[in-house]
Amino acid sequence: MAQVASLNTEAFFEHLWQDYIQMAPAAAQLQQVFLERGEQVVNDHIALRTFNLEPIQLTALEPHFLAMGYRRFAPYQFPEKKLQAWGYIPPHDTLPRIFLSELDCSAFSVSVQEILRQLCVQVEPERVQEIDIFWAGRLWSPISWADYQTLLKESEYADWVAALGLRPNHFTLSVNHLVHTPSLEGVLEIVELQGMALNTSGGRIKGSSTVLLEQASTLAERMPVEFAGGEVHEIPTCYYEFARRYRDADGTVYQGFVAASADRIFESTHVHRSS
Repeated sequence: MAQVASLNTEAFFEHLWQDYIQMAPAAAQLQQVFLERGEQVVNDHIALRTFNLEPIQLTALEPHFLAMGYRRFAPYQFPEKKLQAWGYIPPHDTLPRIFLSELDCSAFSVSVQEILRQLCVQVEPERVQEIDIFWAGRLWSPISWADYQTLLKESEYADWVAALGLRPNHFTLSVNHLVHTPSLEGVLEIVELQGMALNTSGGRIKGSSTVLLEQASTLAERMPVEFAGGEVHEIPTCYYEFARRYRDADGTVYQGFVAASADRIFESTHVHRSS
């Protein structure tokens, strides 16, 4: 993993940010709004998605994080969405946490499994050793619009990764670091004033002080994306999240994630959504 060591963590997250705001330009605009209000903008965590297929399965990707000093914190299961994930804690608190999830492709129909397998076989195993795989986007040829629709019927997560590849699906504003807007509800009022729609699945705010974490997010922006044959269709891309962490009985700020809340946050990228 020599290439991991040659890229410091600050540069790693800057590359991720630049890729992310190409998919979610409104996030950069919103960040500027908070900066102009005199706030300190700190990233609480990022999230990445992949398939449990070689060579891009979670266990093949996580060595990059471990080489940067991150450590596994806790596993998470999402039975309804057929996902599993790990949270990763940074070596020091000036860096964001990382949330890496993977789809259990074997849990779907044969047709979906074959579509996903055909994507992953296009990825050279050596490619996974390169740190820029996390902002490389699609590592395969564009899928057909028909295949996208097939995936969509069974897994919105699958069609997102198939169409957009490996890249951060969101960055997260840390409400804990805000001075003038210390509540998550206050943050959401500012977000809505900018005309950005919120993910209301499970409520505007997911979680509570009781579970030591409150989360909310915008709905993913929609952008034109190229599919096989040069077809272009507008689909959901990336979104911006907001997190407020609380201290436990020992006075330590909670470091993990809440699966029930994360399950609803995933829906920020859904094609079919109620909001």
